[in-house]
Amino acid sequence: MNSLTNSLRVTLVVGGMVLFPAALPAAEPFCIQVVDAETGRGVPLVELKTVNDIRYYTDSQGVVAFDEPGLEGQSVFFHVKSHGYEFAKDGFGFRGKALTVTPGGRGKLEIKRLNIARRLYRVTGAGIYRDSLLCGMKAPIREPLLNAQVTGSDSVVNAFYRGKIYWFWGDTNRPSYPLGNFHVPGATSLTPEHGGLDPNVGVDLEYFVDEKGFARPTAQLPGEGPTWIFGLTAVRNAAGQDRLMTGFMKVKPPLDVYQRGIAEFDDATNSFRKLTEFTPDVPLHPDGQPMTLNSEAGEHVYFSAPYPLVRVKAAAASFVNLDEYEAYTCLREGSRFEKPQIDSDPDGRVRYAWKRGTPAVGPAEQKKLIERRLLKDHEGLLQLRDRDTGKAVQAHAGSVSWNEFRKRFVMITTEIGGGPSMLGETWYAEAESPVGPWVYAVKVVTHDRYSFYNPKQHALFDAFGGRTIYFEGTYTNTFSGNPDQTPRYDYNQIMYQLDLADPRVALPVAFVWSSDANQDRIVRTSLRSDADEEDAREKRLFRQFAFFACDRPGEKTIAVYEGETKSSDPCLQLEKTETDDARVEPRFHALPADLGQPPSTTVPLYEYRSVTGDKRFYSTDPKRDDTGFQRGDKPLVRVWKNPYREP
Repeated sequence: MNSLTNSLRVTLVVGGMVLFPAALPAAEPFCIQVVDAETGRGVPLVELKTVNDIRYYTDSQGVVAFDEPGLEGQSVFFHVKSHGYEFAKDGFGFRGKALTVTPGGRGKLEIKRLNIARRLYRVTGAGIYRDSLLCGMKAPIREPLLNAQVTGSDSVVNAFYRGKIYWFWGDTNRPSYPLGNFHVPGATSLTPEHGGLDPNVGVDLEYFVDEKGFARPTAQLPGEGPTWIFGLTAVRNAAGQDRLMTGFMKVKPPLDVYQRGIAEFDDATNSFRKLTEFTPDVPLHPDGQPMTLNSEAGEHVYFSAPYPLVRVKAAAASFVNLDEYEAYTCLREGSRFEKPQIDSDPDGRVRYAWKRGTPAVGPAEQKKLIERRLLKDHEGLLQLRDRDTGKAVQAHAGSVSWNEFRKRFVMITTEIGGGPSMLGETWYAEAESPVGPWVYAVKVVTHDRYSFYNPKQHALFDAFGGRTIYFEGTYTNTFSGNPDQTPRYDYNQIMYQLDLADPRVALPVAFVWSSDANQDRIVRTSLRSDADEEDAREKRLFRQFAFFACDRPGEKTIAVYEGETKSSDPCLQLEKTETDDARVEPRFHALPADLGQPPSTTVPLYEYRSVTGDKRFYSTDPKRDDTGFQRGDKPLVRVWKNPYREP
């Protein structure tokens, strides 16, 4: 019998009264680890709840140190649940399992991941590895319990600057008082290549702290209310030196932005100093999460909010000069949303171009222009939708980065509304160029009535040639309508990992017909450079795309190859010919024509054959009336629609 049980059985009788010990001797906790059933890795943020509503949450290694003396030696049933994960039901429909609780004992629970992305760890806050340490396990980061007295931090921005990663956050909580730091706490970390942790393991943050050890303000700029920064990036000055610059805003209750400006980081004081100030209604300014891109138009900083539709030359002098900022927009140059004027060519077709002094048309603005009938649905630049259901996805905030593995720009964005949470649904999308086409997306993280807003992909952490990417966001009940706050996790940053080779994230890309020696072939589009963006405008805003299809295997897809007819004309076929080399790659991947309950976003692709010869062409139009050609009875495959085409 263990010492704790012995102590509970020792009683004293004084004056007819039974007295129990005043204190219980310390005992080791019962340690439970919840692991991903697929990977075996511990899963953070899993709730374990007893039948009498005692709730524990796994730490960043998926560990709970269960310490309930009254339940020692008992078989305890734990209800198990977590956002985007699912525990198997028992015979009565309960998702959980009973474990026999013993001091120092161990238990393991496997949970199925529904999210495509993998939850890795909490980046900020207190007790990141609390339970692991109580269970005698090692923690991978230097400060596993409390770093710089930070218990919660809002919305991260970061940038690589002078050999380190510089991190900054919004409003930040502390343990000593309900009001904390409202003027941008900051920290640095080493890159994985130069002594920093593998991002699969964690991030060692070295905060800028005050005399009391709390994360101090780095942007306590003049004016009432908190300071928030966005658009943080490193650019070079005239002397060729890197300077860390950012846009900032000053905020009054409830959330009114009354001042904007640009600030520069001072290396001597490790804090920001204001360079310029302007009113909140300026049409263009640094915002969101930036990326730097070198193209035929020169090196620019693109600001993603979440679409990268605002840019400026990547130079310090340009960064502070709002007159040099450009937006990719359909508004006439100089037009405003108060009295919007659409830029059209002589034939009435909407024109998009980079323009100065003119605001970008984001998702909310585009929706209003369509509602006012100034734009038609197919004329909108932003056509993001669920790949499988066709449901419109209104992107709210996020980041865009070039991905070497996909050879495309990839976006991680939060959706506003449209799911089980107001700001907790995270989507992945791809495009050929910064301006698009942003069309099809897949949800990679979901939350049940909880927010996960302002996600940021860390391109610096890309691994395996960009196949593995990392992103984090702010986990909070704010804006969710959920009064419950997850202990330790609420109002903090959580890191996720996404494998871009996963067939579940295979997205349709645009294909066009390309003439080669008077023979039409279907090829994937390439619109990366600014010259290509000009070409896209000549193509009437992507309307000449033939269709969308996957350029790699996806769930339920089949390969489509290019073959030759007897007259050596190109044709499409579902199998390789006997003479094809084993290295011959499919032209694209599509869904089977006879797929039961196909996605509403797909349409049949038909083959048309010449009546007298052996020429072929392919179309999603089942009623094409081309003289001398006859449509096949059955479609070849199903491909995804081009939403830029006029119905």
